[in-house]
Amino acid sequence: MLGQRILTAIVLLAVLAAAISADQPLWFLALLALAAACATWEWLRLTLPASPASATPVGVAVLLFAAMLAAAWAFQRGGEAARMLEHLVGLLTPAVSVVWLLAASVAVVRGRSDAPAASLGWSLFAVPATLAAWSVLGLMYLAYGSIYVVSLLALVWVADIAAYFAGRAFGRHKLAPRVSPGKTIEGAVAGVVAALLWIVASASWPGTFGYALAERWSIWGAAPLGALLGVIAIMGDLFESLLKRRAGRKDSSALLPGHGGVYDRIDAIIPVVPVALLLSGVLF
Repeated sequence: MLGQRILTAIVLLAVLAAAISADQPLWFLALLALAAACATWEWLRLTLPASPASATPVGVAVLLFAAMLAAAWAFQRGGEAARMLEHLVGLLTPAVSVVWLLAASVAVVRGRSDAPAASLGWSLFAVPATLAAWSVLGLMYLAYGSIYVVSLLALVWVADIAAYFAGRAFGRHKLAPRVSPGKTIEGAVAGVVAALLWIVASASWPGTFGYALAERWSIWGAAPLGALLGVIAIMGDLFESLLKRRAGRKDSSALLPGHGGVYDRIDAIIPVVPVALLLSGVLF
């Protein structure tokens, strides 16, 4: 299992590196679109009734992927269509962020893992949530380059890695036993601190998300905002765990051998990205 997990991670990193370094930005935007569509399919499989809507997740994911590819083409070409889409992103991002910060966080704190899996509200939220994450990352990539995007994604990765190893080494107190029994308060604290330290460290590198955050808020303001994003990353992880526990599933799918589903890998990124855009203010 560990070997399979490592091999899958290597392949995914190679594909990501190839897409980022490609001459045409469309390749990276298409890769993001594929990940968002797969995550949407997996999310809807957790929150929609198995029957009669069993084909709905696939249909929604396919339509969303096609729409994102069309939007990616428009973003790359620029012009009036791109400006209209950017305006829509500007409206979508705050709305999605509010749902994450209020409704989703409340659901995680309540920890009602015994609630029915089928949820019309969370099913309806799946598309705007993944669409917002895709569009924000895509616009960041087109406007500020790969270093900016990777440095933002790295905040989530650093927080996740720190939480995992600190939880294994020092974890004694359960963070959300009804939602995810394996997560500990000690691991969560380590993840939040790691996110803060990443922002402080990257704030000295021009072109990174941390640099942009420090330019707007100063390093003293950027540091706690980095910690806030670390908290949101943990919330996103727990939110998916809540959906999986309600649905009685260990993984969102088996698309990624050794890792579960795509949503399992980007569950923390999806809520962090729109809030990060609002905090940085770089596109408005």
